[in-house]
Amino acid sequence: MDDHELDTLLAEIRACRHCEAQLPLGPRPVLQAAATSRILLVGQAPGVRVHQTGLPFNDPSGDRLRRWLDLDRDAFYDPARLAIVPMGFCYPGKHGSGDAPPRPECAVLWRQRLLAQLPDIRLTLLIGQYAQAWHLGKRRKKTLTDTVKAWREYQPELFVLPHPSPRNVRWFVSNPWFDDEVVPALRAAVHAALAD
Repeated sequence: MDDHELDTLLAEIRACRHCEAQLPLGPRPVLQAAATSRILLVGQAPGVRVHQTGLPFNDPSGDRLRRWLDLDRDAFYDPARLAIVPMGFCYPGKHGSGDAPPRPECAVLWRQRLLAQLPDIRLTLLIGQYAQAWHLGKRRKKTLTDTVKAWREYQPELFVLPHPSPRNVRWFVSNPWFDDEVVPALRAAVHAALAD
């Protein structure tokens, strides 16, 4: 795998207009990756603020996520360390009180090709139900809470996480075991994956 192949693929993805007619703010694929990335972070799809800035997790969800991971912005946004490859690359619009699900076309068009070009991934973080459904398949539990409670089953290659959105405050309050048990183990796994 050479860097040129990955750079070419990333350029193709960033130029993608496949779902343009279904995207309320138009296409703006947001992701980061390098052939040397050690951690793969899989989220849902960009929100409005991320769409506007073009920077993944550049919002309150990202602030909470960086606290969970114990990474500053420089480390988080270093593609040589961290690949951020959501299930959908463009803002999908609103649905009910939140954002719509990621457009399914991204996974079909790009996911396998892109993951094949990330040979140094040591740890994959699956954030939210869409990432968990695609990556875990039948290994996923009945609910997101059940899947996250079973986080040890997916070790050492995977960490399953709830979405860090401020909309999930009720979930965090109802599930204090997440901060007590999962976050410390997550931080240790992240630092181990990034260690030389």
